[in-house]
Amino acid sequence: MSDFIVSARKYRPSSFNSVIGQSPIVLTLKNAIKSNQLAQSFLFCGPRGVGKTSCARILAKTINCFNISNNNEACNECESCLSFNKNASFNIHELDAASNNSVDDIRSLVEQVRFAPQVGKYNIYIIDEVHMLSASAFNAFLKTLEEPPKHAKFILATTEKNKIIPTILSRCQIFDFKRLNVSDISDHLNFVANNEGIVTEKAALNLIAQKADGALRDALSFFDRLVSFSDKNLTYKSVIEHLNILDYEYYFKITRFLLENDINQLLIIFNEIIENGFDGHHFINGLAEHFRDILVFKDSQTIVLFEKGDSLKSRYLEQSDQCDLNFLISALNLCNECDIQYKITNNKRLLVELTLMRISSISVGDNQKKKSKNFVARSINIKKEVLIERTQISDRNEVPSSNKNIESDEIIEEIILNKDSKNLNHSDIENSININLDSKKKSSIISINNPINEDIKTNNEEESLSNLRTTDISELMLMAEWKSLVSHVKEQGKSNLAITLSVHAPKLLKENLIELPISNAAQAEIIIEEKYKILEYLRNNLKNDYIEIVTRVIKTEKSSIPYTNKDKFNKMIASNPQLNNLRVSLGLDPDY
Repeated sequence: MSDFIVSARKYRPSSFNSVIGQSPIVLTLKNAIKSNQLAQSFLFCGPRGVGKTSCARILAKTINCFNISNNNEACNECESCLSFNKNASFNIHELDAASNNSVDDIRSLVEQVRFAPQVGKYNIYIIDEVHMLSASAFNAFLKTLEEPPKHAKFILATTEKNKIIPTILSRCQIFDFKRLNVSDISDHLNFVANNEGIVTEKAALNLIAQKADGALRDALSFFDRLVSFSDKNLTYKSVIEHLNILDYEYYFKITRFLLENDINQLLIIFNEIIENGFDGHHFINGLAEHFRDILVFKDSQTIVLFEKGDSLKSRYLEQSDQCDLNFLISALNLCNECDIQYKITNNKRLLVELTLMRISSISVGDNQKKKSKNFVARSINIKKEVLIERTQISDRNEVPSSNKNIESDEIIEEIILNKDSKNLNHSDIENSININLDSKKKSSIISINNPINEDIKTNNEEESLSNLRTTDISELMLMAEWKSLVSHVKEQGKSNLAITLSVHAPKLLKENLIELPISNAAQAEIIIEEKYKILEYLRNNLKNDYIEIVTRVIKTEKSSIPYTNKDKFNKMIASNPQLNNLRVSLGLDPDY
């Protein structure tokens, strides 16, 4: 029985052309080799599993090749290439900085750099996870990295570029490797599956690629595990079962129930998800991602952001037509709120269920708004029909139509707006409006058969107005309560507001309108921030709910009240000039 080699090693890129998803970096390195403009040190940084170390090994192999091809690839036939392929090259040295991160390790490396290569042109040193080096090790490495011998090249690789000190970064040519997209990983998995004789479904490969989160090495590890699980027949069902992924079908069903406000079905399907062993936190994050994918289908320009394969595009496009934009944004906010609160809440299941109910209520509100808009549209059409009928009647009775149409327009509009929108329909308005013309008076008379709603509205308005307090106030009453207001504000610790209220006396302009003079814009901002609290205090104490306040900035030559520290100190100097001498002797800031 032959030794099994994992796919991540077996299908590791051995040439620039076999590198997945990093074409800009590959092209740059190949052009540098072609023009013989290689830097003395390179820094490859990016997420895990995107090809940093593989590119470093390919670069080291290529620049030492004796017969570089026309497309700037290693020949794989010369002595240097053959020794490299057998992991027996004496010119390429790999160092794991995670386990060799001390000053002594770097000093040993620096000593080796002095020796010329035995075969080939360069000694290449690949240092993986270079951010793990200690600060002392970095400092010991600086001089050699900046001015190495002509025969030495350094290739550093890291997943955490931010942890590398700037003096190292400035000495390297930096290449940022990008996260691989789903289609690139899926295509590579399909290539591996074809080579290994494994039957796969495209949806299954897409799901593995999404689970890998941009890391090809992770995707190949998942692939090997799933192949063993499914006995070389990789299906979508086996992937979601083995990788503990919630099926998309659940999210499509839940979104449909949310739009229908079917809370019973929502709770039942969420219970089924919990019983299948899925975590509520995992579910709510998946639902948020589902809403995000629906959102990208709302605009043709954002569809390129969709990463779940072409087989699902039609379903997402169909559901995006059913979901309103406001619903999606509100639902995403609620999912995000649930995600934040999930770790700190005691009853996690209840939190998720409440979130589903709140999202469901969004759709109810949207439906009511749509019904309201439809009602307004129907009302306008009814209004037009009535006006047309009104014009025809007026023409038959030789009545001037211009005045009557304007009058009818206003009255009918008032009837429509005052009616209950939930119960109003076409026949109701037609029955409630009866237009009779008096040719002698030459004016339109509109009668309402059922004026109950108008009476109720009038009564409600009169009742609400009768509850408002209207006590008359005078200048003396205002000044007395104003002093009480200033004292009340001081007790609350709002010294700036108290000073602003006490600088100038208020004036009673009209019956319920109070004018407050202020000195500058800063005071105006303070009044605006506290206006409602001031009004509440005055209205309650003066028993008048109609009181309003306006401000007016008055120009003064110089305010007698100091606001800043400088003003206060100048006022103290005016009364005691010796204070300025004390300030000078103590060497205090002249701007205070």
